[in-house]
Amino acid sequence: MSTSQPPVPQRPASDVSAAVGLWGVAGLAVWICFCHFWPEISAALGLAAPQERLSGPYAGLAGLVAAALPMVVVSLVKDKVHRRPSTGIDWSKPRPVAAIVDISITKLAGLWATWAAIGALYCVARWYWDEPYLLSMQVLGTLAGPLFVASIPYVIWLDRVLVEPRDGAWHFGALLIGREPFDPAQVWHHARAWAVKGFFTAFMISIVPGGFGILVQNDWAPLLRDPVQLAGLLITAMFVLDAQIGTVGYIMTMKPLDAQIRSANPFLAGWLAALICYPPFQLMQGNGPLYYQTNTQNWAYWFAGHELVLWAWAGVLVMLAAIYAWATVAFGLRFSNLTYRGVLTGGPYRFTKHPAYLAKNTFWWLETLPFLVVSHSFTDMVRNTFFLACVSAIYFWRAKTEEAHLLAEDPKYRAYADWMAQHGLITRQFRRLGQALRGRRQVLHPAE
Repeated sequence: MSTSQPPVPQRPASDVSAAVGLWGVAGLAVWICFCHFWPEISAALGLAAPQERLSGPYAGLAGLVAAALPMVVVSLVKDKVHRRPSTGIDWSKPRPVAAIVDISITKLAGLWATWAAIGALYCVARWYWDEPYLLSMQVLGTLAGPLFVASIPYVIWLDRVLVEPRDGAWHFGALLIGREPFDPAQVWHHARAWAVKGFFTAFMISIVPGGFGILVQNDWAPLLRDPVQLAGLLITAMFVLDAQIGTVGYIMTMKPLDAQIRSANPFLAGWLAALICYPPFQLMQGNGPLYYQTNTQNWAYWFAGHELVLWAWAGVLVMLAAIYAWATVAFGLRFSNLTYRGVLTGGPYRFTKHPAYLAKNTFWWLETLPFLVVSHSFTDMVRNTFFLACVSAIYFWRAKTEEAHLLAEDPKYRAYADWMAQHGLITRQFRRLGQALRGRRQVLHPAE
């Protein structure tokens, strides 16, 4: 009798190579160092320029270009993503312009109407005209005209090589023009995808300059000897990576890069779970009902005077922030909430299906220590702990709605989920824990 074991299933290949995100990090790191050391650089070159670090908002936005360009080059030159069937492009059979111009006109009508609707919503929603969104409105308003003009040759060029040029934008345009039949499902897909882009792009642009300015403006050398200050600098750096790479992902939803939004989450629960984590709907900050920092101090306050503990705790927090940033960097050009843009199986996604949520929530617990309060109030302790537990539960809910979306979309994700359940270092432990808890439930039998 054979005693050989069945072959171990292989983890599905990731749709994004690790090199894409790493080159984005490298490009951004070079730009950050350039901005930080600009006074020394300008002095060495004898430039008649202000001897100040480049920490302003536009320097932060330029970091998006510094991160995006190397990722685009690696995606096209090394990974050749533009050749993948998932782009929906056949470069070998370009159509004549005359054959697709009517399609392109309909598509442009749908695209421009979508942009106009998003712009109108920006005008109506008051929070977009207060800080920190004012910069987003300024940037998007400045880019509106150039994007309008550039969309004409881009759409015509792309329609010539698309296998099916009648996409969601075309169906929305057909709905508006009323001359051709359209698919309502495609219109809804288009609306959901652009709702994601419209909402989150404005938010992401608004948060880019803050952390970037802090990181560039700080003097780095004096912080190296203090665990609290060093941790603050490194954690800020991790959050800058997350914000910059994430913002690039929301912007670069382009089919030639195989980074298009293939679908946006169709489940209302998914949208609710996500939106309550972001302003203006956020429940966890300020006066929100799930605010969990009443009368708290952070970890540095409670461990003050215990140097070894401070260094150890700082190391754990930096590690968690790094995992969180890694989870975004692994997406390369494809990061965005509530969307399916391919399947990631590498990087931190080898260990858990939701590394960002796991790292972020663990970070909040260890950074805030909600059960320790300066008021010595038992009520504050219980309330803070309960509310942070609610926040973690919301992220668990988000994870489940995202899984439901991806499981319905892609057999590769289903294969990945099966592999993770058996082999994922963290996922399989949670699965076993869940099975153990379910096994201990008492089974109620009907009375006889």
